[in-house]
Amino acid sequence: LPAPRNHPMDGLFPWALERLDQPLTVEDLARQARMSSRHLGRHFRHLTGTTPLRWLHTQRIRRAQELLETTDATVDTIAAATGMGTATTLRRHFHRSVGVTPDAYRRTFRP
Repeated sequence: LPAPRNHPMDGLFPWALERLDQPLTVEDLARQARMSSRHLGRHFRHLTGTTPLRWLHTQRIRRAQELLETTDATVDTIAAATGMGTATTLRRHFHRSVGVTPDAYRRTFRP
C-alpha cells in the first residue's frame, strides 16, 4: 500500500481491504475516493503501479493465502471471505496467480 500523504485516495485502500468479501467495481472505488473512474485509474496507477482491478485481485489472493496459512476454513469459506464467490473460481485464480492449488499451498505453508 502506498504511504498516506494527504491524498484523496488515502482512505480508499483500507476501505477496500475491509470489503474484500463484497463485490467491488472500479466505480465503487471511484465513488469512495470521490473521483471519476478515469481519474481514479490514472491516480491509482501512479500510486501503485497497477490498475484498480489488478490491485483488488492481488489483495484477494493475499487474503486467501493468509486464511489458508492461519485457519482451517474450507476453500468454499475462503472463496466467500475473499470475494471470489465459489471454490472453483478461487482455485482457478489462485493457481493462475500463485502457481499451486489452494490445498497444496495450505499443505506447504500451514505450520
